[in-house]
Parts: sequence; C-alpha cells; structure tokens
Amino acid sequence: MTGVTIERLGHQGDGIAPGPVFAPRTLPGERVEGELDGNRIDRPRIVTPSPDRVRPPCRHYKSCGGCALQHASDDFVARWKMDVVQTALAAQGIDANLAEIETSPPRSRRRAVLSARRMKTGVLIGFHAPRSDALTAIPDCLLLHPDLIATFPAMEALVEAGGSRKGTVRIAVALSQTGPDVVVTGGKPLDPVLESTLAQIAGQTGLARLTWEDELVAMAVPPAQRFGAALVVPPSGAFLQATAEGEAALRREVLAGVGDARRVVDLFAGSGTFSLPFAGQAEVHAVEASAAMMAALDAGWRKAQGLKRVTTETRDLFRHPLMPDELDRFDAIVIDPPRAGAEAQTREIAASSATRIAAVSCNPVTFARDARILIEAGFTLERLMVVDQFRWSTHVELAAHFRR
Repeated sequence: MTGVTIERLGHQGDGIAPGPVFAPRTLPGERVEGELDGNRIDRPRIVTPSPDRVRPPCRHYKSCGGCALQHASDDFVARWKMDVVQTALAAQGIDANLAEIETSPPRSRRRAVLSARRMKTGVLIGFHAPRSDALTAIPDCLLLHPDLIATFPAMEALVEAGGSRKGTVRIAVALSQTGPDVVVTGGKPLDPVLESTLAQIAGQTGLARLTWEDELVAMAVPPAQRFGAALVVPPSGAFLQATAEGEAALRREVLAGVGDARRVVDLFAGSGTFSLPFAGQAEVHAVEASAAMMAALDAGWRKAQGLKRVTTETRDLFRHPLMPDELDRFDAIVIDPPRAGAEAQTREIAASSATRIAAVSCNPVTFARDARILIEAGFTLERLMVVDQFRWSTHVELAAHFRR
C-alpha cells in the first residue's frame, strides 16, 4: 500500500503526486492510498479529501468514462480550466487577464460519439470506462441533451440490424433543426437487404439522415443547422460546436472582436458557424479545406434573406495559408483552427497589415504559441474568455481579441 499527497492535476485530469505518481479522480491537497502499478494508483482510496471534492451528480460516473471531473466542485473546475489557459500563456511569456469563463449547463451536449455492442440480451450503448474496453450504459446521462438520449432506441435498432457481436460499433449523432443526424461506423458491410432494413428503421424512428460507413442510407429531411439567418445542411459527420450555449458564447465573442468591420475573412470557416452570422453586417470571405463544407455554407447563404455577400474558397490553410496581400483586403480576420493551431497562417497574418483579429481555439498550448507570434508583430491581446462547453471534461476552449 502506497500513500501519496496529490499536488496538482495533469491535462488529462489525473491527480499527480511527487514521483510522479498518477491517481485518477483525485484533487490537489488530497492524501490518497492504493496499490502502485508502475507509476499509477488506479483505485485510490481518499484518506484526506479536498474541500473541493463533491459527490458526483451522475449515477453512471463511477464506471463511465464520458466525464472526468464530476468529483470536483464547479468552482474548482472553472478555476482549474482558467489556470490551464494561464499556464499555457505564461509558458510563452504572455501575461493576460482572463475575462471570465462560461460553462454550458448539464444535459446540453447536442452531439456525441457513442459506442455500441450487440449482446446476447440486446444492445448496449454508452461510453467506455476509463482506460478500459468495458462499455457502460448511460440511460440517465447528465451530459447529453435529452433529445439526444431519446435517440437511443433508434440506435439500438440500427445496431441490432447491422452490428456484429465481434466488434464495437461507433455512432456519431448530432441534433439538428429537423431531427437526429447519425453516422455509423464499424458495422456490417452494406448489402441491398441491410440497406433496406436500415432505411426502414431510420424512417420509423424519425432520423433526419443516416450514413453508414460513408454511404448515405436515408435522408427523410435534410438535417439543417441554423447559423444566424441561414439554415445550412453540413456534410455528414461535419464539425458542430458541442452545445448551443457554447456556440452562442463563442459567436458573441467573435462578433465583438470583429466589431464594425465591413469586410471579414473567416479562416477555417467550417460550414459557416461564424461566417453566416457575420453576413448580417459585413461581407465575408470564408476559407476551409473541405469543399463539401464550403458548398453547404454557400447553399445556406444563397437561400437566406437579408445577408450581405459571402464568398467561399476551398483551401488547405496549413499548406497554403492566405498571404499578406490577400489578407490586406479585409478589415478583420477570424481564425478558428483545429487543435494543431495555425502557425503558418499566423505568421502570414503577422506579416500583413491586419489590425483586428478574433481567434477561437480548442487548445490553449497551440493558441499561446500562435498568440506569441502576433504579439511579437505588434498585436495586443485585449480580451480572452474561456468557454467550457465540454462540462466535466478536461477539454478547454477559448475566444480572444487581438488589436494592432
């Protein structure tokens, strides 16, 4: 039996004691005991609990890996996520005052990737336990939107018809204005009989669209997302902000960062999360590597009323970033890259005459790296807000304003 005192949390949410020794679901200041396996105590016993420790609100938390921080108070999680951002900035020599943190409420996740297996007794749908292949059913999940949980009977029917007992099926489901948008991978190969069965299930259970291993099986009605005044039908499996509340917070911050700009370029624009709301007040040029996303954005804009001109460009911004002479045509820049950040594109922004940037990031480390490039080029980080739409997880997102 080994006893340790937890000093801090790692980026995956495990408590870290000197050594280092890792102990899941522990908090700084706690004295814990347990059997040491390598450098981990997988089943720590809390000897001295932290005042920030709370009873997990979800009955599935002990065996489910969908959440990592339900044993900590909301105030602790907010402080910790703010500190993750501050630490990433400090590593790049950046001193910034964080404005606030906005956390999405329970039961607000509108998209999720679930795992499912055919069992002798039926179909099991849920999340994997931490560091395990064991699957936990989550009928009373406090993370997922009730309308998403309501799709479980449809998912069970799909897996019963097209799943194999030898493997795990992955189901990506996203809520839309017109019904659930479902993408299934890991199932049986499609044949005419299976395709007919799956299409029938989709129709009977009210799915807006069903995609099976990259093949469109059924679309009763296009699964539309509302971005500002436009309704957009993103390509199957396309990125969507995790919660409506989180998207609204990011959109509000980005719009404030753009201000009264009349010409805006939206880099890594996706299907129009920010581009189309901007178009109510400014001309927008949207740039994204996915031609399907650009087509969806363009179609949504053309059908909407009262929007200013929106143009699209399919372009890999990692390999072919917009150059200074291209960027100089715009009054403001919006940039929302994936986790890798956008170092090459940021260097071109720094070399341009741009004066106004609204940035969104899902990785504080790469955001801080790119922010330093901008600051060294004369920009000031004027505002930074943390947006926690992955409640009870270790994931951190942020929105920032830069001015030169």
